[in-house]
Amino acid sequence: MQEQYNPQEIEAKAQSYWEENKVFQVREDDSKEKFYCLSMFPYPSGRLHMGHVRNYTIGDVVSRFQRLQGKNVMQPMGWDAFGLPAENAAIKNNTAPAKWTYQNIDYMRNQLKLLGFGYDWDREIATCHPDYYKWEQWFFTKLYEKGLVYKKMSTVNWDPVDQTVLANEQVIDGRGWRSGAVVEQKEIPQWFIKITDYAQELLDDLDKLEHWPEQVKTMQRNWIGRSEGVDITFKRADNQGEFSVYTTRPDTFMGVTYVAVAAGHPIAQEAAKSNADVAAFVEQCKNTKVAEADVATMDKKGIATGLNAVHPLTGKEVPIWIANFVLMDYGSGAVMAVPGHDQRDFEFASAYGLEIKQVIAANEGDECDLSKAAYTEKGTLINSGEFDGLDFDAAFNAIADKLAELGVGERKVNFRLRDWGVSRQRYWGSPIPMLNKEDGSELAAPEDMLPVRLPEDVVMDGVTSPIKSDPEWAKASVNGETVFHETDTFDTFMESSWYYARYCSPRYDEGMLEPGAANYWLPVNQYIGGIEHAILHLLYARFFHKLLRDFGLVDSDEPFERLLCQGMVLADTYFRKDEKGGDIWFSPSDVEVETDDKGRIIKAWHKDDGQPVESAGMSKMSKSKNNGIDPQTVIDQYGADTVRLFMMFTAPPEQTLEWSDSGVEGAHRFIKRVYKYAYDVKQAGFVELDVASLTKAQKELRRELHKAIAKITDDLARRQTFNTAIAAVMELSNKLIKAPLADDGDKAVANEALEAMLIMLAPITPHLSHQLWQDLAKPGDILDAQWPVADQSAMVESEKLVVVQVNGKVRAKLTLAADADQQAVEQAAFADANVQKFTDGLTVRKVIYIKGKVLNVVAN
Repeated sequence: MQEQYNPQEIEAKAQSYWEENKVFQVREDDSKEKFYCLSMFPYPSGRLHMGHVRNYTIGDVVSRFQRLQGKNVMQPMGWDAFGLPAENAAIKNNTAPAKWTYQNIDYMRNQLKLLGFGYDWDREIATCHPDYYKWEQWFFTKLYEKGLVYKKMSTVNWDPVDQTVLANEQVIDGRGWRSGAVVEQKEIPQWFIKITDYAQELLDDLDKLEHWPEQVKTMQRNWIGRSEGVDITFKRADNQGEFSVYTTRPDTFMGVTYVAVAAGHPIAQEAAKSNADVAAFVEQCKNTKVAEADVATMDKKGIATGLNAVHPLTGKEVPIWIANFVLMDYGSGAVMAVPGHDQRDFEFASAYGLEIKQVIAANEGDECDLSKAAYTEKGTLINSGEFDGLDFDAAFNAIADKLAELGVGERKVNFRLRDWGVSRQRYWGSPIPMLNKEDGSELAAPEDMLPVRLPEDVVMDGVTSPIKSDPEWAKASVNGETVFHETDTFDTFMESSWYYARYCSPRYDEGMLEPGAANYWLPVNQYIGGIEHAILHLLYARFFHKLLRDFGLVDSDEPFERLLCQGMVLADTYFRKDEKGGDIWFSPSDVEVETDDKGRIIKAWHKDDGQPVESAGMSKMSKSKNNGIDPQTVIDQYGADTVRLFMMFTAPPEQTLEWSDSGVEGAHRFIKRVYKYAYDVKQAGFVELDVASLTKAQKELRRELHKAIAKITDDLARRQTFNTAIAAVMELSNKLIKAPLADDGDKAVANEALEAMLIMLAPITPHLSHQLWQDLAKPGDILDAQWPVADQSAMVESEKLVVVQVNGKVRAKLTLAADADQQAVEQAAFADANVQKFTDGLTVRKVIYIKGKVLNVVAN
């Protein structure tokens, strides 16, 4: 065993051992409890960043810990390989997306291996491989056959110069990123999956996810957006038809003073045909992309159609307006407007001089001034005829019943959730496996045509998708009939919605999933990833899992049993102003700083020119602020174990982590201390433990060891507070290092403690533990060692330190038998010379004893 810690040598040796012996290769084994640990797979952008490192370190620590519990642990890794960034990079680098992607995968795979992550690389997948997306295509055709897939017209960003569809990311200030042309909104046919058919189940089953963060479940509940309301039918005053609106506030129905419809609504389209001003406004709305989230803050604009609707209960005519805040994709594209009790409707009515009517009385203590704002609280009805005096619930039911009785309304449950649009007008994605006939109809690609392969050897011109510009690629034949492949590709959320399941049988070529393997491993026991994926990815994956279940491919209802959302990694930011007042950002590695005694930066300057730079505090590591820390640089300097230890110790996993060079150095020093202690224990020699022969001090040290084992085990297994577990290891190591190695008892306790400490550190600093386990000639692989179990008898204290206070001041500290009763403690206290000194001549009024801790004497 070398005396000095050499991380590069130790880590290379351990990694070679793991790879050569396929240590992390795993198969189904019914004799063991399984544990499936999964971190969200990365997009192969080219290099790992510290956010990746944190995510994957957490997953690896969990996996290794569970393996040390004797479980059959699977931890796979793969690549979310499709997507627009590859196209942009290919254009920039004059290459093909496939070549760029595969090169990045090779580089990042090597980076992951250098960090010592225990992945079963035999299960590696890349979503851009045909043997992966073939089954996604197959499943889509099955969904189509079941009526869960449909095509409809939908709005996209259209560049009129480049004649192409743009992703939202390619629209900059309303213009195309390449042409600079004003982007238009164009309707084209797109494919959708009926996630709304599962809305209620997706909502209800959130209650089954006991080990998910409440924040994530709340975000999903809000996104699904279940509401109970009433569908109401309005007739047009000109008797030229009727239309429906949906409301969750039928109690305000008598306050309707106008109706608003979307620009795409049939009434708006009709009005535009005979009114040039209406037509211009409809065109303006058509070319203004409005997300639902923007509606609350946007300026409310509209135009009267010249048409009226008839209020179903009062018979009064109300005007129909076209409003930019009404979205055709949400609900029926029409809303009843109650400006007295809805702020959005109020702002619109105020802008256009429309009637504002109060039908809800202000609650006691509330202000209701409809000249200033809408009154949006629920309360008692007024100015509502037969419904006056009713509260919200009573009014809801009474008005809903009245509308139903008249045949102009019905109770309805609505969801905010909309069907999942999976079409993308991009090249680098899985081709949608649908065929278009010359008569305009479509059919699913037959199974023998799958996979519909995406050509990889292409030239990107930055304008048109290679498969859209190549008519020969689209041509096909089914039963002698000429058909044309769909040239849209899948949304990349499709690939990430089922990858966790494919890991169970990644080489299975007879179906999407091998049933035995899928049902052995699923659901995932621990899933780890960023909170930014709380809604779309996690919701789509839950939906996909239920589809897989309903097609008999899996038995479980949910894909992920436990979810951990790790926090971001922050780093210092430094900048200077350029001549135009813009910010020039500098890498923290190029900056020297001076700090005060509390570690706060008081001065910073650039290493190259010595000129000052300004500190902008901590922010998320990003290219835009040039404050990313290259993991490779830190690994080269300190070793992977130091990086892993720092990541796990510096903050709880769900909180943000502040990068600190001094913190990394501190982690490195700790590892070196552990290594030096192991060297010293080895030099002292191995002695078998004989508890009966231990001295009092040796028993005390052993007690500290087993108390630490109990805490660390609980922190890792139940609480998942990895930082406090590491703190407990550090505290234990400090006590061990200070203890003598003089006699056999010292050596025996040290050997027991060192073995336990190496196993408990093995999930966090695996290279160090692997090497020292071998150096100490321990049997087998440390990964297969038995996790230490706290010895309850060792933790029983024979003595307690009792503090004696007289009138609130400490006058003695007594070491007494742990089982001493209050009488014995009092007797010992009053026999103490210092206690006697401060009670002499006084009358003891009261004695308060906190068992095993404090004896309070009150005397005067």
